[in-house]
Amino acid sequence: MAKKIKVRPGKTQSKAGFIVGIMFCLIGVFAVVPMFGPFGLVWTGIAAWITYSNYRNGFTDKPISNQVIEIEDDGNSITVMPDIMGHSREVRVVNPESVEDRLKKLQGLYQQELITKEEYEKKKQEILDEI
Repeated sequence: MAKKIKVRPGKTQSKAGFIVGIMFCLIGVFAVVPMFGPFGLVWTGIAAWITYSNYRNGFTDKPISNQVIEIEDDGNSITVMPDIMGHSREVRVVNPESVEDRLKKLQGLYQQELITKEEYEKKKQEILDEI
């Protein structure tokens, strides 16, 4: 099961980014384009896109997500993709049941002969390792 979460910066951060973006656009138009030609056009284009996306995020109700996080849940851990370097990372999920409740439930399964002694010992150790 995978779930995607779209993330965007906060409105205050986007408003500040919009103001900085305008400054970079002006620098691009009046300094970088005349001095560096094609590179200046690229600079100004990138600055314009940053300014526009920050405008949308800071001043409108139609924000542009700048990151998507995909979460895969196998029941024991959650894999969050990507981290800052583009690699996935696994995070252990703390079971909301208390350790004592989980051990009692496990012991009940063993006493009812629904699991073997080996399965009981292995799962018991996994629960204890989470502490």
